[in-house]
Amino acid sequence: MTPTPTTIAPLSWSQLETLTDYQVDTVNGLTNAQACLRLFGMSESDVRVTLYRDNHAWCPYCQKVWLWLEEKQIPYRIKKVTMFCYGEKESWYKRIVRSGMLPALELDGRMITESDDILLALEQAFGALAFSMEDPKVIPLRRLERLLFRAWCSWLCYPTRSSREEQHNRDQFKAVVAKVEEALGSTPSPYFLDGFSTVDVIFTPYVERMNASLYYYKGYSLREENPRLSDWFEAMESRPTYRGTQSDFHTHVHDLPPQMGGCWENGEPQMLINKAKVDHGSWFGLPDVTYPEPETSRKEALHRVLKHRANIIRVNPADDKLFDEALRCALTYLMTGEVCTPPSGSDVALRYLRDRINVPRDMSIYAAKRLREALEAIAAIAGDNQSTPIPFNHRRDQNPANFARI
Repeated sequence: MTPTPTTIAPLSWSQLETLTDYQVDTVNGLTNAQACLRLFGMSESDVRVTLYRDNHAWCPYCQKVWLWLEEKQIPYRIKKVTMFCYGEKESWYKRIVRSGMLPALELDGRMITESDDILLALEQAFGALAFSMEDPKVIPLRRLERLLFRAWCSWLCYPTRSSREEQHNRDQFKAVVAKVEEALGSTPSPYFLDGFSTVDVIFTPYVERMNASLYYYKGYSLREENPRLSDWFEAMESRPTYRGTQSDFHTHVHDLPPQMGGCWENGEPQMLINKAKVDHGSWFGLPDVTYPEPETSRKEALHRVLKHRANIIRVNPADDKLFDEALRCALTYLMTGEVCTPPSGSDVALRYLRDRINVPRDMSIYAAKRLREALEAIAAIAGDNQSTPIPFNHRRDQNPANFARI
């Protein structure tokens, strides 16, 4: 429902600044995507590890190593690198890792690539995360994760020529999911083994992306249709480490196509309903997160916009003055519920930002939902025009170079 506008003026930037006291200790606090150094209360002299990961937290293999380090609380530095799908990879990184592949990890001066090799090296240096990668209990589950990955790719990443072929791919995927459900049901814990372990870290990145992509492109809700996976997601979301690396549906469904070489819609009625929800809202009630919304979500969203507002305004395709006022209208609504009339023609500008909020790079899931909701509410007053479509073959609209000061 579009809110009823009033004649009040939006709050000024200085007034908005008084409405948030949100802050996070990126070094010693909870897992967060903004950190460049993590110490967990230890000294910087204890750092033996540097993780090279992508700027946007889109890379699934980076997430795997990132989550492992956070769970083990290994002090480490983070250096962020551009993925090819959204920009030109930095020359300094290609001098270190000639292939340019991510992630990479420097351990005691030794460079390691390939996420599994990285985890094996970390285990040797710091001990396993409950179970080793090479434990007899872990190896068959690692194979199951790869089997699930292949079944997902077969369904998602190739166009089908008939409804029969589409159904075959769906059935093939669901058959592997049944094996995952069986594995999860073989222990009393909600995790793959008796408690949280390296196996859960291995499954996390792609299961999270399966949950998003199949909901949006195929009308299939992995989390809602599989009770043990639902319990597993809930258990994962009880962990602050996972919450800090977790993304949302909107981010994943639009970052995956250039990474995977394409994601293909099946056009079925439920798929079209799901797609509309993810793209246009409401973003609350989507099966991408179920833990209670933090009381700080609005303050977090405002804090993050304030921190980057100059660049947010600069890269928006609309006139700077027009978008400045429209953005303040949206933030006023976000924080006070007061509805200001945005300037004419600002609907496209507000929806451009709505579509490009990135979780967890920019903010956490609930903060992003609140900000998207506010941007859409104010955009709806201005008009029905949508923003420039999100690119499918690349994501150069998210090029981090656009946020560098010139």
